[in-house]
Amino acid sequence: MPPLLECHDVTVRFGGVTALKGLSLEVERGEIRGLIGPNGAGKTTFFNVLTGVVKPAAGKIVFNGRDITGLKPFQICKLGIARTHQLIRPFKNMTVLDNVLVGSYYGVDGRPSRDDAVRQAREAIEMVGLSGYEERTAGSLDVLNQKLVEIARAIATRPSLLLLDEPVAGLSMRETDRILKIVEALRKRGVTIILVEHVLKVVMSTSDKITVLNNGEKIFEGTPREVGVAPQVVEAYLGEEYASGVRR
Repeated sequence: MPPLLECHDVTVRFGGVTALKGLSLEVERGEIRGLIGPNGAGKTTFFNVLTGVVKPAAGKIVFNGRDITGLKPFQICKLGIARTHQLIRPFKNMTVLDNVLVGSYYGVDGRPSRDDAVRQAREAIEMVGLSGYEERTAGSLDVLNQKLVEIARAIATRPSLLLLDEPVAGLSMRETDRILKIVEALRKRGVTIILVEHVLKVVMSTSDKITVLNNGEKIFEGTPREVGVAPQVVEAYLGEEYASGVRR
């Protein structure tokens, strides 16, 4: 069976700045793929390209056997790609239920009935542990619960590929464990996940495979164990002096 996601020589430019340089990678079905790199490496730009927010200057993106290069965000969402954001983006004046209903209505199921949309939304809310919060406004919640609202909204679209952009940033270890249990539950349901996270311990313990970006280029790809000792990865994060020690 072909990979769920294939990216071929994807390049993104903003004026004179090249944010992604010929990026190629494949993500298998059911995989948790870590995506790491220093600030400005191109991780969020990559998510923006996958979801149609940014159009590549060159290259091709194939999802589930279909070329999705240049499609609009709502078209890509309906095909089965959903995301969360590095900066939380709930509709703060709307209730938790209404936030998640947005995902139900604009997801892969096309135009569900009101009853079906509410059922899907409530299932997603229950999955992230927010049952009982349905009538609370999203803006009244703390950071963890706002993150959970955003994850629930993404789940309600019924994605086959979920992009998580720093889901545990700013959270305690206990809160982080709660997010990771949701990630594992999604994997058991067959959802493929790409995880961007600066907390390397989380990425290393969760991912099947990790892709490392630096200055818009893929500099390494491998298992967590391989990534942890790769000199080019150490150099990207800590500098050449530390990388030299790894090489020795």
